[in-house]
Amino acid sequence: MFKKLFGFGKKKEEIEQLVEEGKKEIEESAEKTAEEISEKTEVLREEIEREVEEAEKRIEHLDEYAKAQIETSEKLEEIGHEIEEELEELESEVETELHEIEEKLAEDVELEETEEEIEAPKGIFGRLKAGLLKTRRGITEKIDGVLKSYRKIDEELFEDLEEVLIMADIGVDTSLKIIENVKDKVRERKITEVDDIKGLIKEEMKSILKGGENSKLDFSKSPSIVLVVGVNGAGKTTTIGKLSSRLKNEGKKVLIAAGDTFRAAAIEQLQEWSNRSGVDIIAHSEGADPAAVIFDGIQSAKAKGIDVLICDTAGRLHNKVNLMNELNKIFRIVEREFPEAKKEVLLVVDATTGQNAVQQAKVFKEACDITGIVLTKLDGTAKGGVVLAVQSEINVPVKLVGVGEKLEDLQDFDPDEFVDAIFEG
Repeated sequence: MFKKLFGFGKKKEEIEQLVEEGKKEIEESAEKTAEEISEKTEVLREEIEREVEEAEKRIEHLDEYAKAQIETSEKLEEIGHEIEEELEELESEVETELHEIEEKLAEDVELEETEEEIEAPKGIFGRLKAGLLKTRRGITEKIDGVLKSYRKIDEELFEDLEEVLIMADIGVDTSLKIIENVKDKVRERKITEVDDIKGLIKEEMKSILKGGENSKLDFSKSPSIVLVVGVNGAGKTTTIGKLSSRLKNEGKKVLIAAGDTFRAAAIEQLQEWSNRSGVDIIAHSEGADPAAVIFDGIQSAKAKGIDVLICDTAGRLHNKVNLMNELNKIFRIVEREFPEAKKEVLLVVDATTGQNAVQQAKVFKEACDITGIVLTKLDGTAKGGVVLAVQSEINVPVKLVGVGEKLEDLQDFDPDEFVDAIFEG
């Protein structure tokens, strides 16, 4: 029995040992599982934190974007209000300016009618003087106004005179040159009277206008060819019509070549001038090759023994390369087909455009060898000072000026007469 009990006790110990080992294994397994759970929890926590951080950044970015959109919307609304206010102010200013212009035009018309009643222009100089009325007001009368406001010659006087010249479209450089030369003469001649300054300015203007080549058109040699260039609207067609009519009246055999084939009106207008003055014309259809028109004009001039062939050209300035190519083609034909002819290349510019006329002259001078300039519409502007700017800055003589609508209002340019007409009231 003791053996049985002993054996039972032994088994009990074994069972307890097994139980103990089982508990240990369970504890170890639980610890391992806990560690794994802890590691996974940490990884999961880090991932959640990252996602939360990214979410917060996206929210912050969206907040900034929304704020920017709101600010932009508010700014656009503010700009819209400002534009509306500016437009209202501009409309008011335009209405005021239009009213002032209408009043000024009414005054000018009344003044011109009064002047015509008082004295009609007599002779060529009289017509020139009448045509330069607005220029005289813009230069001489303002010079007189400045001189009357000073009792002594000083730097302020010269600055005011300089401003008058610049505003008359004589050009900044040319105006500075005139005033500097006047200062030199004041010092050299020891001039102290303010009134003597006007005579010095007049001297300088004549000096500038006489500084170039001979300004007279010379058609004494036959045959001669005149190539007329310029932008549309400058007065090319009218200049050609008046010049051809004048030469015809002087006994010359004249032929016109309508080389501006890009503008149908130019051909029609030249045909009208041709019929009016009894001058023959060579014209092709609209869109024809201008060089072909000039070629036919040259052949006809040689066949008919023409004294002067006057050629119109297309008035295009927007593309300088095309302008140069077209003119060069025409010049090559002239040199090849008509080498015996005396050549004049006249640039027609609108005096009412002021300093733009100078810029046009610069572009055309780059494109071709200009021999003279025709300044049109001098009677319609106070910017006659541009004559001085053209002569001084382009160094090409002004050969003709237009001072009115009549045939005799296209005149040979004479520097002395021009300046005298401006300064004589």
